[in-house]
Amino acid sequence: MSGRSGERAADRIRIGVILVLLIGAALGSLWVLQSMRAAGDQQAAQRPRGKPDYYLENFSYVKMGPNGLPRYDMSGVKMVHYPTDDSFEITKPVVHNLDQGKPPMELYSDTARVTDEQTQIHMYGNANAIRAPYKGREQMRVVSDYLLLLPDDEIVKTDKPVAMTMGTTRLNGVGMVANNATQVVQLFGNVRGYYEPTPKKR
Repeated sequence: MSGRSGERAADRIRIGVILVLLIGAALGSLWVLQSMRAAGDQQAAQRPRGKPDYYLENFSYVKMGPNGLPRYDMSGVKMVHYPTDDSFEITKPVVHNLDQGKPPMELYSDTARVTDEQTQIHMYGNANAIRAPYKGREQMRVVSDYLLLLPDDEIVKTDKPVAMTMGTTRLNGVGMVANNATQVVQLFGNVRGYYEPTPKKR
């Protein structure tokens, strides 16, 4: 009996050791997997674009339209070109539309990234879009942390919180599409507004 009890105890010890090893291996594999995922997320967030091939300081250029007329001009403190995706990164960008048939607009931000053959201008940090008074309409200002300008379509949009001011009207929302060609502005999500009536002249 004592011999069998000893064998059973030895079997239990072996099984316990095997279970500990299996659990340790499983936990080790889980840790490795989580580490790989974390490293992958970090690489995706920092997404290297390779080395720039040229840069310009205190630059200004004009983008021409297919009809040979100027569409918009852009200036900034510094512009860096990345050949891997043909994108530009710009410090302190300022954009003006030059279409005489559309309301004058100015956009500026802390930084910008120009992508997709210069059809998209992503503006980051203190992004402002200002439409000048036009044909009896008051000045409009839009402020957000991020604005996407589609210069060929005269559209400015964002999926971030945005504040819009037009005369004595102030609106806030999350998400916006503003079409400068049609002068239609849409605000989405959690829209709040304030309107102060203009005092009547006596």
